[in-house]
Amino acid sequence: MAQLNPRQMEAVHHDSGPMLVLAGAGSGKTSVITRKIAWLIRRQGIAARRIAAVTFTNKAAREMKERVAQQVERGEARGLIVSTFHNLGLRIIQQELAAVGLRKGFSILDQADSRELLRELLQQQGSRDEGGVAEAIQQRISAWKNDLISPDHALSHAETDEQRRAAVAFTEYNRMLRACNAVDFDDLIQLPVELFREQPRILDKWRHRIEHLLVDEYQDTNGAQYELVKLLTWPEGRFTIVGDDDQSIYAWRGARPENLASLQQEWPGLTVIKLEQNYRSTRRILHAANTLIGNNPHVFDKTLWSDLGTGDPIRVAPMQDEEAETEWIAGDIFNKRLSRGLQWRDFAVLYRGNFQARLLEMKLQQLQIPYKVSGGQSFFARTEIKDLMCYLRLLVNPDDDNAFLRIINTPRREIGPATLEKLAGYANRRQQGLYHVCDDMALNELMTPQAARRLNGFKEWLDTKRALSSGDSSTTAVRELITDMDYEDWIHQQASSERVGEKRMDNVWQLVASIQRMLEKDEDNDLESVLRKLVLIDRLEQQEEEDDTDRVQLMTLHAAKGLEFPHVYMMGVEEELLPHRTSIEQDTIVEERRLMYVGITRAQRSLTLTHALGRKRFGEKIDTTPSRFLEELPQEDLEWLGKEKEKDEAYEDAVAEETVASLKAMLE
Repeated sequence: MAQLNPRQMEAVHHDSGPMLVLAGAGSGKTSVITRKIAWLIRRQGIAARRIAAVTFTNKAAREMKERVAQQVERGEARGLIVSTFHNLGLRIIQQELAAVGLRKGFSILDQADSRELLRELLQQQGSRDEGGVAEAIQQRISAWKNDLISPDHALSHAETDEQRRAAVAFTEYNRMLRACNAVDFDDLIQLPVELFREQPRILDKWRHRIEHLLVDEYQDTNGAQYELVKLLTWPEGRFTIVGDDDQSIYAWRGARPENLASLQQEWPGLTVIKLEQNYRSTRRILHAANTLIGNNPHVFDKTLWSDLGTGDPIRVAPMQDEEAETEWIAGDIFNKRLSRGLQWRDFAVLYRGNFQARLLEMKLQQLQIPYKVSGGQSFFARTEIKDLMCYLRLLVNPDDDNAFLRIINTPRREIGPATLEKLAGYANRRQQGLYHVCDDMALNELMTPQAARRLNGFKEWLDTKRALSSGDSSTTAVRELITDMDYEDWIHQQASSERVGEKRMDNVWQLVASIQRMLEKDEDNDLESVLRKLVLIDRLEQQEEEDDTDRVQLMTLHAAKGLEFPHVYMMGVEEELLPHRTSIEQDTIVEERRLMYVGITRAQRSLTLTHALGRKRFGEKIDTTPSRFLEELPQEDLEWLGKEKEKDEAYEDAVAEETVASLKAMLE
């Protein structure tokens, strides 16, 4: 186990009140958090079940839990909570169901489900989802929930017709969620906060339950998450909070870096410990990062330092256009890998937007360089796959209300939110699932005869498919299900183009073929067991980010946060890309500078920055301007490739010749 440095040791052994650990990039914050947990258990005598640690990703939570287990005796970590914020909120809701107004078996709607519900509500109000209206309203509702703003407050403070329409939709949306015994992702934080505010007895129980709270990546918390932490730890402040305001890059999804500064106002006795020794990067890379971020305003100042040596200069490569830029990056990676005996996984290319990767992928393919684009959509996260999976889930488990809500109007069956609300109220009174009561005669007295007939017809139709799917004809039932509801026509109606529609249907038939192969492979398999295996495959696919096969990593700067690579290329370092045009227009350059800082501090041994002198936009080539951030870097640490910071044709020819020579050498 690595030795802690003095500042890390101070953070681990601090036991007198609230503490903020300002952890710079690569400063070993995870070691501090996990050692702190072990110290609280072994030296302070706090039972593991009375400790909670929260972060923002399941991957980070898993890593923390594994590292704690290595530092304590077997059984000592039993009951320890290490989870994401949302999982902690879910745990609270599950244990306080009646108090938050939910019933056992409540559903959690994902973004796609929530958006579809909003589309139905808009249609009921006589509006159409044109120009992404439902998505815009969904984002506004999410922001309101993250700021703990109620529907009534949103409506009373609406200043424009657009805000009023969103606030009305917010009211109806929340009412539908509760009627259907469902919550959305934002509710997992908002509901516990509201519960704690309204019921002090329950809050006291949870304050006693969590004797010490540790929070990672605190600069990424929104208003609701900040309030949840405050409620659980007030007034003693029995917490260890770890964060870095210089790495706050998620304002667009509600993160508030000012939450770090607010801690000092809430707890004047707050102890602040700075972790400034970096274990990742060379001194030149850190000097560049410190100099750049020094242009941002700071409540807490810190300076990263390293004893890993000076390192190579930071290369800046201006290129004629995006074609030359991507070709040069691919060639340079190829040469470095060959000449230095490196592995492909040692290289990462970072960019501001996903569109920048398309041309680079072609260049890498031409050189037969293996690569992985991170942040791609999981097969099971695709809308058409989720639709079909929900149909199949309802086939094998009629009690699955979440699946029912997703597919009852997919394709559209003219079963509106008002009908579903009445159905949900009736099912609740009968204490049955939504699907089970769709053919009850009593529905005729609660809703229009047409609505009751549609629900009854849906259940009768799916019941016939269930009977067919229980034997050897499972895939026949699935194919008939897709054909009967004319799902292909629905897909093409929803798709942006014929080609996109065809691709989405190909995905559907690919899933059906996979189910058939799995059924044929094992005679003991039935549709229910196959579905369980598919869910497991989905989870493994989502964990593919941990795949360590030998490939060059391509990802956005946002996706790169928390990662590190020996050799990093940052492409498109130019005005209107980095910083982004929107940030220039809205004067939010400080966050873009933090994003550049995050990119720089991903590099361990070498860093290369590239930009194009011209770039195609809408089919027309325009001149571009190098990013202002290049001028903010320490010029003595930069090595400009090309004559006088411009594209040098002789230099490009030399690189091309070197690439060809390397290819020949490899093939000989």
